[in-house]
Amino acid sequence: MNARQYIKNRLTWNRLYRSVSYLRSALWFVPVIAIVLVMALAPFVRALDAALGWTFIGLDPDGAEALYHTVVTLTLSFLVFTFGSLLVAIQVAGGQLTPRIIATILLRDRVVRYSVGLFVFSLVFAVSALNRQQGAVHQLIAFVAALLGIACMAVFLFLIDYAARMLRPVSIVANVGDDALAVIDSVYPARGDSPDEAAPAALRELGAVRGTVRHEGASGIVLAVALPALVAEARHNDCVIELVPKVGDFLAYGEPLFLVYGGTAAPEAHALRAMVAVGAERTLEQDPMFGFRILVDIAIKALSPAINDPTTAVVALDQIHRLLRELGRRELRGETLADETGRPRLIFRTPNWEDFVHLACNEIRLCGAGNVQVARRMRAMLEGLAASLPGQRHIALHKELELLDRTIEASYRLPEDAALARIPDLQGLGASSAAEPPRRR
Repeated sequence: MNARQYIKNRLTWNRLYRSVSYLRSALWFVPVIAIVLVMALAPFVRALDAALGWTFIGLDPDGAEALYHTVVTLTLSFLVFTFGSLLVAIQVAGGQLTPRIIATILLRDRVVRYSVGLFVFSLVFAVSALNRQQGAVHQLIAFVAALLGIACMAVFLFLIDYAARMLRPVSIVANVGDDALAVIDSVYPARGDSPDEAAPAALRELGAVRGTVRHEGASGIVLAVALPALVAEARHNDCVIELVPKVGDFLAYGEPLFLVYGGTAAPEAHALRAMVAVGAERTLEQDPMFGFRILVDIAIKALSPAINDPTTAVVALDQIHRLLRELGRRELRGETLADETGRPRLIFRTPNWEDFVHLACNEIRLCGAGNVQVARRMRAMLEGLAASLPGQRHIALHKELELLDRTIEASYRLPEDAALARIPDLQGLGASSAAEPPRRR
């Protein structure tokens, strides 16, 4: 095998996807880029300093050396404090909220990564300038080092304030909601009130399976799928390809990955496998259910006796309400994708409306219906959605309202408490949207 063929076999879509996904949450990537930038820019700055002969700040050798030492000390202190605080924040947030926010929110935060990159850039720049300090002072380099030191102090102060705000539960769930909404936009882009797509007649007459492609390699979670490439492959072979697992499903070695129907030729198995990315942990890129899963986990952990924080559960329900409203106004894609001619080529199943409603409501209802605040907020969500969404969305919502009523009946011994819990309230326990129950005199 020549080098070109080897590189082609290694640079498959799933490998590139996993690499990009890893680099998006790798803290070391931006600092390494910062070091490379210093190595590339430092010679240019030295040459520019020699050409300009600039003497604006007029530092002597001792003053320049003191400046470089100060910048080195500052940046080292900032780096130690930032990483130490980040480790503590990860432990606290993972324990109090859910560990699933570590890779999806905390490690991918651009402010933290770029702040660390600036600290590393300034540190390496100051060390490089200090090592080349030989009698004569490079005034432009000293000026740039001073600016970098001032920038690091400003960014560090901003980072402290930003981290304190970012780690609040309301900020975490809002970030999860924003990311989940972006995934919904990509998976379900069409808006409208028409019923969700049903399987076309052509798919109901596919006939026998012509071939089965099984998963090879390490077992893991289906992270993402190269949908356009799969459609093109199916059209090239004039067949219909079915992806057996859904995005977010666990896939063990040897389990069916693709089923092939019809066609003039069977697609190559290794080419199909290369279009599916499998990893150890679910990601948000193509998995609209994962955002709901994170929010529900935050809510039910907040409702546990060890934490007992129903207000955080209400905040999570705010974002769940927002996402369900967006989903209810979209045409949830059916199980088929067609080529340019309109012929079905790929069977790719995505969650339907009932799946989202069950995930959003069931666990929180079981864990939190005994809390008046959570029960009232959930009822306000369900009734508000039923009042604003198209009619085909109402069946699942009314079913959840019925289950909520039955759970409240089983959870409250006093009828006055049960009546209070049945009042819809967007704040949980605040300005209710219905009349208060009558008081006894």
